[in-house]
Amino acid sequence: MYRTAAKRLLGAGLTTSRLLRSTIIPSSYTSNLCTSSMGHTESPIINQSGPTAASSTGTGEGPRRKPRPEFEEEQARVLSASLRHVARLGWTEEAMTAGSRDVGVSPSIVGSFSRREAALVEYFMDECLQLLIDRVDSGLDLQNLIPSERISKLIRIRLEMQVPYISKWPQALSIQAHPVNVPTSFKQRAMLVDEIWHTVGDGASDLDWYVKRTVLGGVYSTTEIYMLTDDSPEYRDTWEFLDDRVKDAFDLKKSIQEAKYFAQDIGAGVGKSFQGVMQSMSTRGGRSSSSF
Repeated sequence: MYRTAAKRLLGAGLTTSRLLRSTIIPSSYTSNLCTSSMGHTESPIINQSGPTAASSTGTGEGPRRKPRPEFEEEQARVLSASLRHVARLGWTEEAMTAGSRDVGVSPSIVGSFSRREAALVEYFMDECLQLLIDRVDSGLDLQNLIPSERISKLIRIRLEMQVPYISKWPQALSIQAHPVNVPTSFKQRAMLVDEIWHTVGDGASDLDWYVKRTVLGGVYSTTEIYMLTDDSPEYRDTWEFLDDRVKDAFDLKKSIQEAKYFAQDIGAGVGKSFQGVMQSMSTRGGRSSSSF
């Protein structure tokens, strides 16, 4: 289960079964993920106490989420099988119809989905998040990485799941941006961002919790868009872009802390007022910048 404020704010768990997981991402895209070594210049993160504290690797707690199925089993089978046809037919009713035939279900079942194509995109998003959680829980090695490297690694794993569908992903983004679908799209992305921070070992609360997730959501979305136009081998330019954006985000945090210390040195007058603002935007007490 999700263990942070995301669940309280965004409602119940994800809409997915775990049927036919292999249709989402071929093993050729997952077998070598996250095997390259990463250098580092910061100290690994140390778990913080607080309402969102958690293991930095996400292990040791057993299965972390038991999805509450919002699709009937037969619908889930159809959606899972439909993903095989997305690369050719797109995120369409045609793909869903083909998927229903694959599993021996009448194509009329497509009419049981209230938002048709959106259901297919949302199913994929949910399954990818569960796949990421499973990867972490199965022992993904993050322990020797600094926080910024952990974030880059997790975002890369998640975005690589979209590689088999990259030519059709602009259509998926368009479906997610439809006003009727925006609430679910926002919830799914918020859950993804929260899960990444949780896995990194974030223990933030109050305003800092929202700031971190807003910044990381922006990093994820801009990298996702950049990836659509990247023709470099194995999306090398995308991963460099991602690393740079994550570093920028951490530099922003450090700049906020430096401004706070400057205000503390001024000590009085405008300095005190400025200090109060900066304290509300940065980590309280003696936390180090490595916690972002």
